[in-house]
Amino acid sequence: MATKLYVGNLPFNTTENELQELFSQAGAVQEVMLMQDKFTGKSRGFAFVTMGSDQDAQKAIAEINGKTLEGRALTVNEARPREPRPPGGGGGGGYGGDRRRDGGQRRGR
Repeated sequence: MATKLYVGNLPFNTTENELQELFSQAGAVQEVMLMQDKFTGKSRGFAFVTMGSDQDAQKAIAEINGKTLEGRALTVNEARPREPRPPGGGGGGGYGGDRRRDGGQRRGR
């Protein structure tokens, strides 16, 4: 069964091909997803690598976690399932509608 790994603390110029090459030393790599900022297209410094088997994943963790890449110690562990986020895409805050800071009353009227 395939196992997805989280790879963190990546140098920002790392490519998917470089990750494919690095992780293939530990076993069969099914997929590499380098996370990028949706507005700038630049790397966010982490990726997900799906290994072909649980054994390959454990070998990759053992061999690559803590390994230095361009002066940065990589973090490699099993990826956790994504936590559900509330709908609406917001974090609250701000003022909505016609509410005013002074309690909603217009002064002088």
